[in-house]
Amino acid sequence: MTQTFYGQINPPARLLMGPGPVNAHPRVLRAMAADMLGQFDPEMTGYMNQTMDLYRQVFMTANRWTFLVDGTARAGIEAALVSLVEPGMKLLVVRAGRFGLLLSEIAARIGAEIVTLDIPWGEVATPEQIEDAIITHRPHVLACIHGDTSTTMAQPLDGVGALCRKYDVLSYVDATATLGGMAVATDRWGVDVVSGGLQKCMGGPPGSAPITVSDRAAAHIFSRRHVEAGIRGSDTTDGARARIPSNYLDLAMIMDYWSEKRLNHHTEATSMLYAAREAARIMVEEGLENRFARHASASRAMCAGLRAMGLELFGSDAHRMTNVTGVYIPASVDGERVRGRMREDFEIEIGTAFGPLQGKVWRIGAMGYNAEKSKVLLTLGALEAVLRQEGHAFTAGAGVDAALAAYSAMTVPA
Repeated sequence: MTQTFYGQINPPARLLMGPGPVNAHPRVLRAMAADMLGQFDPEMTGYMNQTMDLYRQVFMTANRWTFLVDGTARAGIEAALVSLVEPGMKLLVVRAGRFGLLLSEIAARIGAEIVTLDIPWGEVATPEQIEDAIITHRPHVLACIHGDTSTTMAQPLDGVGALCRKYDVLSYVDATATLGGMAVATDRWGVDVVSGGLQKCMGGPPGSAPITVSDRAAAHIFSRRHVEAGIRGSDTTDGARARIPSNYLDLAMIMDYWSEKRLNHHTEATSMLYAAREAARIMVEEGLENRFARHASASRAMCAGLRAMGLELFGSDAHRMTNVTGVYIPASVDGERVRGRMREDFEIEIGTAFGPLQGKVWRIGAMGYNAEKSKVLLTLGALEAVLRQEGHAFTAGAGVDAALAAYSAMTVPA
């Protein structure tokens, strides 16, 4: 039998300007190359404590229970839902794009009773709509997406936590696409559980899901605690409510692992912890407000450049995410051919779309390490060149000139 010998991985140095993942910050990649440590080595548990403290700042919260779930951002989403929602429990999902639909998919596997507030793609829910849905359905848990990259819209969340507490509803927010790029104001919003990921605005690789849990939600989660047989002590007390049906994504056991108990649950993904710690360190070092301003500046410049090329943006400026921009594909061009030429001629990736927007919209990101003036200009310049060659008519240089003018008009960091 002939065996194939594969060489070392040598991916192209591609600029990832789609909806994520994006290029990881070099400091994050260097951190991942550090030596392994045993999971209960004092140096390792010290790094875990530091990571918790750093992510309290990232999530803008004082929550004690702020830590990492090992796995991509979806692991954090599923850990939150499986730990909050019991079989038969009523879950209200705000659905305004692909990832709102994902929350329903996960909840259906848990056996939740799912009720929905469905919003057209490109729009957001109003506080009045959310309150009406809570009054109508009387859910136990509300779940929504902060920034849905499928629509490039950001759901306003001020006041949502107060609404949920008014009606005794636990709340969950998926901030995968916004954490590190927009304010994820956990305590100001008053929401109970928020999860994120590294591969978008945090400027890291996929594989770790930061999460924060309020004391109120933690009490509910611990009421479902079931400590596995191999690590039970004589003083172990399980919760009285239904056991969390996933072992790996059981937040009660993961929280015990991250607590002073260090109750063994899994082997922490050491290199990913290093990555998450460094990504948060970079953000805190930059300053949260500077970070958010940098992303907003990139968004304004990107929008100005795209419009100057005669392109129409998808959705409302009032609720546009500051890290991903949706733009209608001109009828005169083949959207996938343009994306292919961007990759092949310029080593730049821009994104396609899902569901009802598939084939109609490109999604162009500028987030994390890539939310920089030079990378925005390079992307617009490349797109200009490809669109002109594909027959889309506009004044040459208009996109880059408009983006430069937008940056010149700003007083915030580029």
